[in-house]
Amino acid sequence: MTSPPLQRKALTSGPWHSRGYLPHFDIPQLLQHVTFRLADSLPAQVLDQLDKSCPEEEAQRRQRLDDYLDAGHGACVLQRAECAQIVQNVLLHRDRVDYRLLAWVVMPNHVHALIEPIHELASIVQAWKSVSSHHLKRFLRQSGHHPPTAIWQREYWDRYIRDENHYFQTLAYIADNPRKADLKNWPFQSESPHSPTNPKS
Repeated sequence: MTSPPLQRKALTSGPWHSRGYLPHFDIPQLLQHVTFRLADSLPAQVLDQLDKSCPEEEAQRRQRLDDYLDAGHGACVLQRAECAQIVQNVLLHRDRVDYRLLAWVVMPNHVHALIEPIHELASIVQAWKSVSSHHLKRFLRQSGHHPPTAIWQREYWDRYIRDENHYFQTLAYIADNPRKADLKNWPFQSESPHSPTNPKS
């Protein structure tokens, strides 16, 4: 497997931005692990508790968040094969156009994607959520279900890949997510990771 390009841009000069919720660090071609979730995937009291975590507890906060998501809170509409397939198709649709999709998994109530953005990360994630929300609502209505007003939670989590070790840890985490959630033979994930561009840069 080809190693990822090492990131050499100084983080202190990078474009941090926020819409008033979570901060994001966004540079094209900086490898990013993105997590976005369904609107009902975490109870309000859990979110409130996580929001009160100290910055020094970020690693523990992320682990608690992952544990809650993997526990399968909410309606988990992505447990339905048709819904999970819709989201997976949306992820794949703009691959090699707006980003390089290196690895992914569509879980029952959230999505993990490792990407190499070509354009702004925020616009990529917004497009995923907007297009998939439209198709999911249409499918749910056609199948006799009343879709929720909001499919996705308004924010997303991203972590830039710091180095080669972090890259391979992230690949392993994404690949192992269905097993951790007791999902056997889960088909909505990358079979093998793609290689980033310019591996020797």
